[in-house]
Amino acid sequence: MNHYHLKAKLERSFQLTHDLVTHLEEKSLILDLPNLPSNQISGQLWCIIGARESYIKALEVGGWQGFSCSLKTPQLKASVLAVLESTQLKLSEIDFTNFTDVQVDLAFALLEHEVQHHGQLIRFVYGNKLTFPESWHKRYTV
Repeated sequence: MNHYHLKAKLERSFQLTHDLVTHLEEKSLILDLPNLPSNQISGQLWCIIGARESYIKALEVGGWQGFSCSLKTPQLKASVLAVLESTQLKLSEIDFTNFTDVQVDLAFALLEHEVQHHGQLIRFVYGNKLTFPESWHKRYTV
């Protein structure tokens, strides 16, 4: 896989997350997995956004700088979408062409993290009898 393909997979994954949040009603963001130990959908989104911000910073400077998340209101759909869009834009502006091995590893870690949360979010959607956007049906056959 070349760096272009890695970036394209990250961009697709970021878009899928955006599609799901756009599709969900705001009241869904406070749902958890009924009768199971879990956080809320908003907690999943907070973690996704924090990872995006932290890994993008690491990609830009060439090494891990620690985790932080700017999202203060993960239960407000407009706030979540705004930060998802800003991180998506920031990713699109990064040139992957001359990445070091460390940066490639960081980019893979970000992709793994985002996709892992997709798996969790699938359980949240099923567990709460919600629906998926069309892009998720095409990608994950849910």
